[in-house]
Amino acid sequence: MQSLNGLNYRLNVATDRLLMLPLILDRLSFCVKGQMLIDSISVQIEAGSRTLILGPNGAGKSVLMRLCHGLLQPSSGQVIWKNKHAGVFRQIQAMVFQRPVMLRRSALANITYALGLSGVSAEESRLRAEDVLEAVGLSQKAQHSARVLSLGEQQRLALARAWALGPEVLFLDEPTAHLDPNATRDIESIIAAIQATGTKIIMTTHSLGQARRLGDEILFLHNGKLVERSPAHSFFSAPASAEAINYLRGELP
Repeated sequence: MQSLNGLNYRLNVATDRLLMLPLILDRLSFCVKGQMLIDSISVQIEAGSRTLILGPNGAGKSVLMRLCHGLLQPSSGQVIWKNKHAGVFRQIQAMVFQRPVMLRRSALANITYALGLSGVSAEESRLRAEDVLEAVGLSQKAQHSARVLSLGEQQRLALARAWALGPEVLFLDEPTAHLDPNATRDIESIIAAIQATGTKIIMTTHSLGQARRLGDEILFLHNGKLVERSPAHSFFSAPASAEAINYLRGELP
């Protein structure tokens, strides 16, 4: 992968004009067929730090991210972006999933197509796409079909596509779940580089090692409830809840 330093100005987010943050969840709940998947979560998420959402399988991590991103509508409560409702600012947030969705196009065209849908001119789209492909180490595969890339390369491309939009907030749902250690290291480097250009990272992971490396603050969920919120160093050194203690010990069912 190429150096992630010295990126073109087009990749930078104008952090002096924060439009979306803070993100406020106000008594947010989501229920399906009588099962409460997200249970009255209230929290305010600020700009800057990397926020990692942890919890066992079924805790509600991915559902919470989809609610924040606007892919799901809450059963009750609100998702508020800087005192406005979620749908208003969809164009300046992005989300990358565990298994990236690749269009039947080249790597370059996957990015320029997304930019075109956002109203970016064809010339600017090409320049941004070239920048991000270089940043994630895929310049040599710009004209390759995205669907023949390896899983690790596809995830890098998915991050590049989101990064090219210049989002103020980037949601990452288990972005390294199916990757080997080398590919995981590459993805973590890209995440750090995206944050360095001004984007707020909100991310889920099952890897406690990754959470220690990347997390600034932790939101810990259990049974759809926000059980604990704390700085990452405090969460790992002195968790405040019995659920978090058991989770870190690997004892939480």
